[in-house]
Amino acid sequence: MSLETVSCNQSFGGWHKQYTHDSQTLDCNMRFAIYLPPQSQDKTVPVLYWLSGLTCTDENFMQKSGAQRIASELGMAIVAPDTSPRGDHVPDDPDAAYDFGLGAGFYLNATQQPWRQHYRMYDYVVSELPELIEQQFPVNDKRSIAGHSMGGHGALVIALRNPDRYSSVSAFSPICHPLKAPWGQKAFLGYLGNDREQWQNYDACELLKISSEAIPALVDQGSADAFLHQQLHLDALTKTVADTGYPMTIRMQDGYDHSYYFIATFIEDHLRFHWEMGKMG
Repeated sequence: MSLETVSCNQSFGGWHKQYTHDSQTLDCNMRFAIYLPPQSQDKTVPVLYWLSGLTCTDENFMQKSGAQRIASELGMAIVAPDTSPRGDHVPDDPDAAYDFGLGAGFYLNATQQPWRQHYRMYDYVVSELPELIEQQFPVNDKRSIAGHSMGGHGALVIALRNPDRYSSVSAFSPICHPLKAPWGQKAFLGYLGNDREQWQNYDACELLKISSEAIPALVDQGSADAFLHQQLHLDALTKTVADTGYPMTIRMQDGYDHSYYFIATFIEDHLRFHWEMGKMG
């Protein structure tokens, strides 16, 4: 599979690189970013997949989080895909809404027209992108996954459905119960149609109830997040974790909001969590 280099920048002794490639899963050209720590020059390293939120691309986390410093110290690669398929031939919300269509793939496999040809971010993140990364870069099969907001939803869902593929999972401000959230309901109705059973396959709270294999999990949420009660529903996740006994640590961070200032403050905790709990070393 051919890659085209978009950018290359040295960072904390390693390299931040952007590439594009033709995705068969999404039927379009996709861009992703990868941070390769200095240790990758001599050996393969574990990799963290980061999923960003609504309106974001591969650039937001890589430019704003400050994650490279700790990744360089630990010897951890970070891969950040885009948040949806892109291209002139890829359908978008007819009203150009920020919470559906381009930039809002919700990390699911759409079943409805006109979305199902391109909007297959679940398969892209779980299968096609890791296969490409492991073929083209010096990373090993120790994978973890994390994300923010819509990406936090994606990380939790993907990890819960594929515990054999990931060593650990974490999320900042995730959409915990999209069946009850306006963002999730809009996305599910548009991409998946009226079949509510399909919706449950992409809801972390519903998946926790039927989970038979657990991996270490960490969730951070800011108490001053404007989306906390209407969109994120951390209370539902907290209750479900308590009811199921799933090994998930949930932390409420007083005074923090939904922004990358919040992520930058606690990203070191998350990377060290993945390194230790995911046995990456």
